[in-house]
Amino acid sequence: MTISRPNPQAAPTGWAARFRMPAANAPAGGVRWFPGFPTKPSRKRLAAAAAALPQPLGRIGNLELTLAERPKDVKRAQKLRYRVFFQEMSAAPDAMTRLARRDKDPYDAVCDHLLVVDHGAAAPGATPVAGIRGFEIKGLDFRALDFQSPPFRPKKPPVVGTYRLLRQEVAEQAFGFYTAGEFEIDGLLRRHSGLRFLELGRSCVLKPYRDKRTVELLWHGIWAYVLAHRVDVMIGCASLEGVDPERLALPLSYLHHFHAAPPEWRASAVSGRRVAMDILPREAIDPRAALRALPPLIKGYLRLGAYIGDGAVVDRQFGTTDVLIVLPRAAISPKYVDYYGAGAGRHAA
Repeated sequence: MTISRPNPQAAPTGWAARFRMPAANAPAGGVRWFPGFPTKPSRKRLAAAAAALPQPLGRIGNLELTLAERPKDVKRAQKLRYRVFFQEMSAAPDAMTRLARRDKDPYDAVCDHLLVVDHGAAAPGATPVAGIRGFEIKGLDFRALDFQSPPFRPKKPPVVGTYRLLRQEVAEQAFGFYTAGEFEIDGLLRRHSGLRFLELGRSCVLKPYRDKRTVELLWHGIWAYVLAHRVDVMIGCASLEGVDPERLALPLSYLHHFHAAPPEWRASAVSGRRVAMDILPREAIDPRAALRALPPLIKGYLRLGAYIGDGAVVDRQFGTTDVLIVLPRAAISPKYVDYYGAGAGRHAA
């Protein structure tokens, strides 16, 4: 899974130091840090972003894909991320994250958020008194109650998958790209200054839903978003579980030798955090075994035609080793363009 997150090792210590903004005349990747608190997602901005695409974006069976339209939708995505990253996986929450039980950072306020919900798992409406079924309360006629109105309205269907999207023009006006905290992407952005970049992050799917349907629906949404905003290049950090590169020698070496970005698309891990990926020589690698050792999402990126940046970054807070994904739209395999449709119509609702 792609896991993008605040990087305390790349900033001054303390909660306030996590929030940053662009320096004057800085490129999209260049940022400076400042003390302060994150801005909440704006209902107006989210609604405008969602209105730019069909809602819902897609549907497969009971699963439905939408863009977050309200701050409450973003909170639901944050709760899912907390459940997966901190409760299921090995990420270590700080005190504020543990208290909120939401995985959140300043980027949530400026990003768009894809949500997959399961209408088949929607909880029924609540009853006014637990255990009241089969009992009679004198003087109270339950037939007169409207169980479709608050506080008895059925709960919303659960969010089971999410992706966070950050367009370059938005990043340049806000905090820059998150990816710049781990990889030196300034040169990449300058070399392709005429292209539009989109950062993919916070990929997260609830365990029972990690199957073809959910992943297809998320990629259908990304493709629709890419077409709607005329995106040329997708970038982001992708994670392998574990913080010992030696134990990840096979998949890291495979990515380095078989999927390294060509010079024009290359970017290196930030100085001081870079971990070499060429641990094993090319001739010592069994490609099939290496592919089996890769997370499904990274394999999906590779099938689409993605390149891998130079060097990896160990994130001990989240218990992962991160690599850079660079996916030019022009490099996407034509069979996948045909599969999702030139107009992103395959899973359209």
